[in-house]
Amino acid sequence: MALGLAACGLAGVLAAGAPASQPAAVHARVAGFGSGGEAAPVASSPQPPPNAVGLQMLQLRDASRSIRLRDGRRRPRTLLTYVRYPAAGATAQADAPNAAPKRVGGPFPLIVFAHGFAVTPRIYASLLQSWTRAGYVVAAPVFPLENANAPGGPDEADLINQPQDMRFVISSLLTASAGGAGPLAGLIDPTRIAVAGQSDGGETALAAAYSGRFRDPRIGAAVILSGAEMAGVGGFPFAAGSPPLLATQGTADRVNRPRYTNVFFRAARRPKYLLRLLGAEHLPPYTQQQPQLSIVERVTIAFLDGYLKHSVGGPQSLAALGSVPERAAMIAAP
Repeated sequence: MALGLAACGLAGVLAAGAPASQPAAVHARVAGFGSGGEAAPVASSPQPPPNAVGLQMLQLRDASRSIRLRDGRRRPRTLLTYVRYPAAGATAQADAPNAAPKRVGGPFPLIVFAHGFAVTPRIYASLLQSWTRAGYVVAAPVFPLENANAPGGPDEADLINQPQDMRFVISSLLTASAGGAGPLAGLIDPTRIAVAGQSDGGETALAAAYSGRFRDPRIGAAVILSGAEMAGVGGFPFAAGSPPLLATQGTADRVNRPRYTNVFFRAARRPKYLLRLLGAEHLPPYTQQQPQLSIVERVTIAFLDGYLKHSVGGPQSLAALGSVPERAAMIAAP
């Protein structure tokens, strides 16, 4: 089995619509933020120091599938995949390519992240690094036809094939971890897996976690950032035993309007959480806009810690972490 990567952009503009009614949001002072979203001192239990971030680039080739280019040629379906992992050594701002992995505290949970349409995973680097510093292996594939650099230009018609890409990336990384050699050997816990994605990537992750056609039972939690239900995936039954869900949505998002997130959030089973980013648009809260990006980082880590690492304080802290006056509000149904 060979290994691979791709890039992303914004999903096609969806039809307008008013947000559906929801349970009353919880408003509380967020740990680490003041009333305006600025940093504020807060007492908390000691946390382990953040991890250094190692980076491997893998070419993952799915021999069972191919892509069709605009000129009619076919190529093997190959996914260039950026894999960040807790690394040995001191924490730094930048990724450390091919750094020695950290073994203490492992094996680590796995998060597979799906980028949006016509962009690449690079623009989400801060968010993905924050998850790795918190103790996760984070794999971000570049989808072969939806990324910004796709041959002939990005093609959104390939979206339907991306949930299978996520399954393939999960399988490939578990194989690499189970092997006796290589940089990822023994690094991933196969019982603790999450998917996440933004925009078209959010649709991809939602389908991989909950759809009738593509549901992967290995997935134990899902983080959907301004996503929606994908057509042609056998519906979304949200059956008993479905993974815990964290959805986030900007209230001023004109690409993926709030009503699309509200549809799947209402249908999902508990435990489920909806982080509403007040006045936020489609992409900036997940790439560079502050304090929204910091809020998203804190909330997603607490959610993942709660449902993959079984941290008691994770779910209990979500209402506070996701409720910042004039910036964010949390709807929690644990």
